[in-house]
Parts: sequence; C-alpha cells; structure tokens
Amino acid sequence: MEWDEIGSAMVVFAHPDDGEYGSAGTAARLVGDGKKVVYVVVTDGSKGSPDRTLSRATVAELRRKEQCAAAEVLGLADVEFLGFEDGVLQPTLEVRKAIAAAIRRHKPDILIAQSPVRNLNSNLFVQHPDHLAAGEATFAAVYPTARDPLAFPDLLAEGLEPHKVRELWVAGAGDADYFVDITDTIQTKVRALKAHVSQLGERNPEEFLLERSRQVGAPQGMEYAEGFRRIVIG
Repeated sequence: MEWDEIGSAMVVFAHPDDGEYGSAGTAARLVGDGKKVVYVVVTDGSKGSPDRTLSRATVAELRRKEQCAAAEVLGLADVEFLGFEDGVLQPTLEVRKAIAAAIRRHKPDILIAQSPVRNLNSNLFVQHPDHLAAGEATFAAVYPTARDPLAFPDLLAEGLEPHKVRELWVAGAGDADYFVDITDTIQTKVRALKAHVSQLGERNPEEFLLERSRQVGAPQGMEYAEGFRRIVIG
C-alpha cells in the first residue's frame, strides 16, 4: 500500500526502548502525517538494570514511565504493556494471543515487528532472545491468529473482532528492502530515546543514532533513513 493509504500503524517490540532504537523515526513521521500509531511492549523490562539495589518491580515501573515519556515525545495514540517477564520471553500461545488481541483492538493497517530470525552477520544487541521471541509471536499473531475468527473464541466473546493487517514491516532483519526517509524526524527519534534515562547512563545516543541512520539512508539517496523488510500480506 502507498504511504498516503496508511491510516494506522502498530509497533510491537520486546523491551521499553526497542521501539526508539528500531523505528521511532518512522513512527514520528507517521504521526506527523496524521496517522494513528500505537506501541505494544511485550515484556516488563524488569531486568534491564545493572543496579543490584533495585527490585525488579522498581525497574519495571521506571521503564514503564520512561516508555510513556518517549511515547509522548513521538505523539503516539496509545501504549500497551503486555507485562511478560523480561529476559525469558518465549513465543508461546499466551504471548501470541495477547499480541493478537492488541491487533484486534487497534486494527492497524501496517505492523512493525522485530525480526524472528537470528542473523550471524549482525550484532548480538539486535538479536536479544526476547527480540527473536517477540518477532516470532508477532508474526504468528498477524497471521493467522488476529485474522481468523475461530482462533481463540474468547477474544470474540470480549468483542475483539478479527482484523487483517495489510503489511508487516520487519525492523532489524538485515536484508531491508523498504526504506523510510526520517530526515525530518531524526531529532524526534533522538529525543524519544533520551527519555529512557535509566538505559543510557552517561551515554549520549545522538551521535550513534545519526551515524546509523545516515548509513542506512545514504545508499537510498536519503540523509537519514530506517530500513525494513516489507511483507505485503494482501
């Protein structure tokens, strides 16, 4: 589908801050063009701290607040926190069902997901096992679970009617074939990532994000870009 045909989008990812690293420039551009964008955060992020004095509940609450602050920077319509345990995510039927329920609630035209495939030519950060599990569960939620009325009949009982996502855009796939120019939103992406104070420490993410987005954009004739593997579902 053409950009102007997109009415709404959903971004599904494992941890608070994954969306900012992977596709926040695209999310900001979609919002700027008047499209509804929602985030779905699969885990609670409760193990994302080196500070041994903090409880997991404290870390989870802190990261939830940071994700909400980032969402406000981006102008998102909503953020859903599915609350699965950080660090041990598996693409179970329970996770798939929760993502499918979110898809049926928000009915996105396009969905941005993490890659379910380990790429030996990419860095390990992108390939956190929770990322892979979130990607696999999201693929299965998009097709067939969110689409099929007989999948999880209790979702129908909750009033969640089936929904067919039209396109799946995979971030971090390593073989991108679709690129979004984020030149006008790169600084919004930077500001959104900076909302994740607990994850950055003394690091300033701007130089890293600019360089990475420049490397993606340059071969496409764009100053800054984000790349995706685009799957047209029909």
